[in-house]
Amino acid sequence: MLTLVLWDIDYTLLVSGPAGRSVYPRAFTALTGAQPECTVPTEGRTEPEIMAELLARHGVTGVSAEDAAAAMTDALREADGELRAKGRRLPGALMTLAALRDDPRAVQSLLTGNLRPNAHRKLAAFGLEELVDFDAGAYGSDDPVRARLVPLAQRRAGERYGVRFDRTNTVLLGDTVRDVAAGVEGGARVVAVATGQYTETDLLAAGADAVLPDLCSIERVLTCVFGVARPGRAVPRQPHPRNAP
Repeated sequence: MLTLVLWDIDYTLLVSGPAGRSVYPRAFTALTGAQPECTVPTEGRTEPEIMAELLARHGVTGVSAEDAAAAMTDALREADGELRAKGRRLPGALMTLAALRDDPRAVQSLLTGNLRPNAHRKLAAFGLEELVDFDAGAYGSDDPVRARLVPLAQRRAGERYGVRFDRTNTVLLGDTVRDVAAGVEGGARVVAVATGQYTETDLLAAGADAVLPDLCSIERVLTCVFGVARPGRAVPRQPHPRNAP
């Protein structure tokens, strides 16, 4: 059976650093001519949702979704040098993506709150963009509600590969409780990765089927992705020196 593997990006595969955080204030200034006076939570949310809240908190109205998206895309493009200099790929991400790309059991794409151009830019900054099928995934530019991205990605992947994808053969990997909730609500199994701000306990309590401490063991990841791991448990950390970042 073919399995659709959907990756979150930030704090799951990579850290975009100051460049990633600068997208929203940069875009706000481009849209309004002013500096934002506050920030809004970003983890596990879609970029359109974040930008809409930031504008609303400042009483800004009349900005179209298209203009906001263009401003966020421009903002990350302007910060590309900083992204490459101060961001980083997380340990094991390259080896794990390469292993799944080459595994005949898997179709590998993205399910991310990033706009598609920003998702591509972030992966390209760290040499990961050739390892996923962008056309089989779903993005913040498709829908601001993250859970609705899961069935969209399943439809796209199904049309591309001639397979019906549902909860039995779709796995979402992410690092936040919102990622977990999106997978549970949207119709996917969830393998959480405790490489962000949430603990293994937090992620299991949110409904993850399994939790990895990181991506440093390809064998651990494949075991969870292809459904061998016992549901609802954290997978213990094990040294695996050949899977360096």
